[in-house]
Formats: sequence, structure tokens, C-alpha cells
Amino acid sequence: MMIVAEEKKSTYRDYAAPQRANAVDTVREFYRLNHQNQTHDFVLNKKAEYLGFNRTTMTPWAALEFLNTLVDDSDPDIALPQIDHLIQTAEAMRANNEPDWMVLTGFIHDIGKVLCLFGEPQWAVVGDTFPTGCAYSSKNVYPEFFALNPDSLRTTLQTLLGVYCEKCGLENVHMSWGHDEYLYHMLKAYLPLPALYMIRFHSFYAWHRENEYQHLCNAQDDEMKPWVQRFNPYDLYSKNPNRPKLSDVKPYYEELLAKYLPTELKF
Repeated sequence: MMIVAEEKKSTYRDYAAPQRANAVDTVREFYRLNHQNQTHDFVLNKKAEYLGFNRTTMTPWAALEFLNTLVDDSDPDIALPQIDHLIQTAEAMRANNEPDWMVLTGFIHDIGKVLCLFGEPQWAVVGDTFPTGCAYSSKNVYPEFFALNPDSLRTTLQTLLGVYCEKCGLENVHMSWGHDEYLYHMLKAYLPLPALYMIRFHSFYAWHRENEYQHLCNAQDDEMKPWVQRFNPYDLYSKNPNRPKLSDVKPYYEELLAKYLPTELKF
């Protein structure tokens, strides 16, 4: 089964499940570090540091192979390497006859986690994302940890709009730094707009699941939100302990990568 049964969906993103106590402790500590350290200035500095894409070049496959070594500390649902999750996500889309650009998006949406290869700690790479530079929503996961963030003491950053204007558009919002933002900027010249929204905002659960931060959204965001919501069940509910075989599907994804992306990407 590509997507879990409806009755099992409530067990996903359950951050208090007693049967997964060790995993949940790890996730809780992850979000303590994430919420404490992801300040507005930190985000601006990371954008300046990384969005020049002058570190190295890699084929998409080389980046995917690196993900074989990475287990996401922010995920309470699965402890498989990231490449397995990507194949599960993409194959679920493929089975449902989604557009090929969306299948590709499912296959590559976490490639930005190669930031870990450059020495970034996981709290600066993975996990739910949130806007910086304005008041935090209580619908973010583990919102109590925002009290540890120095920005919580900056009154100008804790109003509803903060440094932004009403309906400014998510394009103009500085989200917490991580693989989503990094990969979006890397691929924005190659993929259609719905795919870019899926990549950039798939971890922004407070927005696409809880309908928070609407005061920052413009008409384009409202139009694209259903695409992110369409993407989310594949990303979340395709996770299961059965490891897919990359060798079985690799020829299909090699062809798909060649159709949409250059032979090498700048990182």
C-alpha cells in the first residue's frame, strides 16, 4: 500500500506517542534547538552564505546518494535513510498518475538536506518551518520553545506583521532556514510554480494544515496552497518501514531528472 489507511493517519506527526518515547525525546530536543536558534538575523546570514551556490557542483544522483547516510532527527514517524522516503513519496504519486513534474518533485524535495554535508546541524536543515521577523503562531510544533529565541525579546519582531506588510506574499517572507528554502532557490529556474511551492513550503505545516499566517499571504499563495496540500499526504503518509529498491525504479527517475534538470546542479 502506497498511502496508509485512513484510520492510521492520526498516528503520524504524533509528538506524544508513548510507544515511541525515545524518538519523541529526540524530536523534542531537535525543536528546542531549532526554535531557540532560528532567529531572523540567523536566516538572513544563512541566505547570504548559501544562496550564491558557489560551494560545489554535483549531479542530482550524487546528492541523492548522500541522503542514504541521513536519518532525519525531526521526524517521529520513520527512521529510514532519506532516499527511501523520497522513493516512497514519488512512487505513491506515480501510482496515482500525478503529473510527471510532481512525481519528480516528490523524488527530489528533500535534496536540500545536503546542507548537512556542509556541516550544518540538523536544526538548521530539517523540521517544520515558520516565518521569522514576526510573531510566532501557537500552532507551530512545540511553540513553547520560542520563548528561548532572542527574537522573542525584540518587540518589533513580535507584532502580527513584524517587519512585513499585510498580504506581502510568502515570496517576501523570510522563513526559518533549511533544506526547503535552499532547494527552492536552487531549482526555481527549472520547475513549474506549483512544484516550487511544494518544495519551499511543504514543511510549513502551520500554514498549509493550520491555516495560520494568512495575513502574510497574497492571491498567488492562496492559489498555490491547494497544490502544497495535495503534495502533503504523499510526503507524510507514504512513510512505512518497507524499504523500496532503488535499482527497480532508477531508470524511470534517471529519465525524469534528465527531462527537467541540468546534468549538474550548483550547491
